[in-house]
Amino acid sequence: MANLDNPLLWDFSFPPYHIIKPNHIISGLQSLLTQLEVELVELESNVEPTWPKLVVPLERITDRLNVVWGVVDHLSSVKDSPQLRDAVEHVQPRKVDFQLRLSQSKPIYKAFKEIRESLNWDTLSSSHKRVVEGQLKTAVLGGVSLEGHQRERFNEIQQELAKLALKFEANVLDATRNYEKLITDRVYVEGLPATTLALTAKAATSKGHVEATAENGPWVITLDPPIYRSVMQHAKNRELREEVYRAYIALASRGELDNTPIIEKILKLRLEKAKILGYSNYAEVSMVTKMATVDQAKELIEKLRVSSWDAAVHELEDLKKFAAAKGADEAADLNHWDINFWSERIRESSCDINEEELRPYLSLPNVMDGLFSLTKTLFDVEIVAADGQAPVWNEDVRFYCVKNPEGNPTAFFYLDPYSRPSEKQGGAWVSLVAGRSRSLSCDGTCRLPIVNVVCNQTPPLGDKPSLMTFREVETIFHEFGHALQIMLTKEDNVFVSGNRGIEWDAVELPSSFMENWCYHKALLTSIAKHYETGELLSEEVCTKLQSARTFRAASTMLRQMRYAGVDLELHSQYIPGGTETIYDVDQRIGRRTNIIPLLPEDKFLCIFSHIFADDYAAGYYSYQWAEVMSYDAFTAFEEAGLDNPKALKEIGRKFRDTILALGGGKPPLDFNYRYSSSFGDVNLQRMHFYNTSECHRFDERLVQQDLSLQHTNGLQAMCFYVVIHELVNNIRAHKLPLHFDIVANLQRHMNGTTLVFVCVSY
Repeated sequence: MANLDNPLLWDFSFPPYHIIKPNHIISGLQSLLTQLEVELVELESNVEPTWPKLVVPLERITDRLNVVWGVVDHLSSVKDSPQLRDAVEHVQPRKVDFQLRLSQSKPIYKAFKEIRESLNWDTLSSSHKRVVEGQLKTAVLGGVSLEGHQRERFNEIQQELAKLALKFEANVLDATRNYEKLITDRVYVEGLPATTLALTAKAATSKGHVEATAENGPWVITLDPPIYRSVMQHAKNRELREEVYRAYIALASRGELDNTPIIEKILKLRLEKAKILGYSNYAEVSMVTKMATVDQAKELIEKLRVSSWDAAVHELEDLKKFAAAKGADEAADLNHWDINFWSERIRESSCDINEEELRPYLSLPNVMDGLFSLTKTLFDVEIVAADGQAPVWNEDVRFYCVKNPEGNPTAFFYLDPYSRPSEKQGGAWVSLVAGRSRSLSCDGTCRLPIVNVVCNQTPPLGDKPSLMTFREVETIFHEFGHALQIMLTKEDNVFVSGNRGIEWDAVELPSSFMENWCYHKALLTSIAKHYETGELLSEEVCTKLQSARTFRAASTMLRQMRYAGVDLELHSQYIPGGTETIYDVDQRIGRRTNIIPLLPEDKFLCIFSHIFADDYAAGYYSYQWAEVMSYDAFTAFEEAGLDNPKALKEIGRKFRDTILALGGGKPPLDFNYRYSSSFGDVNLQRMHFYNTSECHRFDERLVQQDLSLQHTNGLQAMCFYVVIHELVNNIRAHKLPLHFDIVANLQRHMNGTTLVFVCVSY
């Protein structure tokens, strides 16, 4: 197929998503890789340890592959089909071969080493140093130092791991699709909100039940996220909740779609790869690109686990008491499929917040308008609809342009918000289409960044827009934080622009930061408008939403610690083929993180795509690590005054010009002092006390406690999680509620390193 006939090989600014077909992938990638192999040989033959003779041509080679493969990978995630899978599986080995050839290029590695060791090193900019150091690190982890049999085996492992990751994700998608439960008796769907009934009737229609209606059924229950979450939260039929829950924790663990042997192979190969590279385990390999060490990450997990346990026990007791008061037969013996149901009931009762009643006030158009308005206030950019300026892969996809104060475009993004279980992977993510780059610009200025923002929220039903849950609002703010770091970057080299080149445990900082704004009253007021009448959500309800933020926060934290704990354990201590199975490890971790023991048949690991099919292996702890940094950032805004427009603009610009603009061009901890006015002091910056039974927020001044923290040497780039037992005892002595959440940021600037302390969930 000639290049002109293959849209993957066109010189496009925006990918021609609408016309790319599976049959373009094999021929397109084969042709591209042949071309890039020639360019790589030419680079190696003429390479010099200078920016124009090394970095610029290398940037062009790697970017061309990343853009084209990124288009293919994106379509695999949002428009899955057997033909597309076959094409990707066919061409992936050659693509991996080329990447190995690139990372193991000794001429390129030698040239970067010469730059690193040159007398001019100290004259380079921070971002240029980060490019060089990042490329050296990538080469070493990619096997450049290996020879002979070791290199051959390393390359075989990389090929096999790439193949296994594809198969893992495909099994998850297929297993999720395969589950369906047809319900014809309305008794079984009692309690499900109208939105969910409409979704399940729509699912039934797609399965051939053309007569299905939300009112009369039949209804098809699936494990698509909007339906699964709603069943667990609202279905009054306990047997239905149990069946759906058991189906979920057994996903991709049986028959031809069983991911168990795939996980075992992945872990075995990762361990072998680590030892070939000279490490004891794969977690050590993973930490090379992170701020933390293995021990620091484990310390973080354990301190959060310990500080959350007692509060989580109290939270479960609250649920039992509440269920008993309502006459529930299961009150004395709540199980996993009861927790979300009774949590939602107690939240409705104690906090007077009904998730479904909020939906009409949280329409996607209003939420996006509020998000874009906030972005303009904080970062001085305007986001405008640009539908029609770029092809899309689905009619529901929106396209937007980000403009600077002069009205000039600075970035573009696609928004694919709705769940499409027949072709789209679950979850939410941001993927790069093209990164900012000066050397890759067609007109000598700068190529602008383009990203995909993908969610799986409730789609429009009938003539209604997408009416969102508050969790879906948080999700879109979270993902937009990732997008902003890519779109507002000022770095001109793709190796460090946006979120490229950032230590992985800091990548979640902007996303976690943006979530905080969902609970800012002014923002809530701006997004929460009834989609039909325009009525604003009352100030009283907005206050209740703010207060309910930490409802069952300890239990949520323990769940995260299970995921983070089992991830690190599998990648640091687990011995493939040893006395423990992967599920033994999960059960062992679960006994320390789950108040209600895990079911013996729990096979959640089989759908843990983050660590087996994505980039979070030995890095799931990053969510909490980066969250501490985001608290630090948001505290600076609180201190400036969230209701002070002038102060918000000033500090928002500082955040934009550091965290968002510099991306991978500087180490993450170098940024804190640039926008925080309070570094150098050890003080409680934020402390909120919550009674989780009543969602009552106590005044911060009720309890004051001075803290002295002893200087600890040798801990670089680490977030300390401090369990302040004396403070807790003092609070209890004041007869405040026995369980509440503390979120306290403490900062200390020591020897040029900003250290962030946080205490959570007591």
